[in-house]
Amino acid sequence: MSQISNSCIDSIRQIISQAQTNAARAINQERVLMYWEIGRHIVEEEQNGKERADYGTFLLKNLATALEKDFGSGFSFRQLNFCRQFYITFPIMNALRSQLNWTQYRLLIRIDDSDKRTYYIEETCNNNWSARQLERQINSQLYERLLLSNEKEKVLAVAKKEAQPENPREIIKDPMVLEFLGLKPQASYYEKDLENALITNMQSFLLELGNGFSFVARQKRIQLEDDAYFIDLVFYNRLLRCFVLIEIKTHKLTHQDLGQLLMYVNYYDRTEKQADENPTIGIILCADKNNTMVEFALPKHNTNILASKYQLYLPKKDQLEKEFKKIVQDKLA
Repeated sequence: MSQISNSCIDSIRQIISQAQTNAARAINQERVLMYWEIGRHIVEEEQNGKERADYGTFLLKNLATALEKDFGSGFSFRQLNFCRQFYITFPIMNALRSQLNWTQYRLLIRIDDSDKRTYYIEETCNNNWSARQLERQINSQLYERLLLSNEKEKVLAVAKKEAQPENPREIIKDPMVLEFLGLKPQASYYEKDLENALITNMQSFLLELGNGFSFVARQKRIQLEDDAYFIDLVFYNRLLRCFVLIEIKTHKLTHQDLGQLLMYVNYYDRTEKQADENPTIGIILCADKNNTMVEFALPKHNTNILASKYQLYLPKKDQLEKEFKKIVQDKLA
């Protein structure tokens, strides 16, 4: 008896895997539509009984009691309340995205700001974020951090693919949040420790870096006459169409650090960059920085050398709001 070929086995495996994926996607879509329809019926029933202030709670409790007898705990008072909010937040069925599952929609309906919610919807679909990745981006306040150095309209246009990023600041955050490394903010460690942790958690680091990044090299050696230098991390960004060099400094940023990175950027521009590519970008990840020093240490119209402060914990909302208000005031001054 002849043996079946490996290529045939691989093809059948692919067919089964694709069918399972399609089935799971179809089930998810039906689940989302089911919850939307439940929400619609609840809201319409509430509106008919709106003369009673407590009618909504009364309705959900009684409905949950009836449904749980037949269908189990998946239709609890809490779940039905999510259905109600789901319909209120997304009242048009055709606006629902097939790429999003119910867990992701539950995260999204908690966002009151419609622009912010739109941003996370677009980016989740663009990048195929899982529910866990979406939750992490919301908790790290990705949207707010991008607004610290960008106009809201530009951030949304890039997310909706109505515009391509023209400036590195449009996709590179300051601060960068590295809570996924599991390092304690108060602990002392070497730059090599942070670099090793980033390499170990590369998938999470790429998520934090943002759209279009791919890893190229670590400790990239460059030789200048008799001297050897090593660039900590090298990436390429397909949206900006350029190399991105990252240097890690676990101390407060100095002008010497900026000079070193500028040398690396110049080297890449003159020896590695192709004619059809954009100028190389350099980013210093630092523990702290003096923004005024950075401004005066770099050329007046610099767009290619960026200093981004890293933090090893999720940012506090009031902290970002304070920074954002300060930037707005500086622009109006």
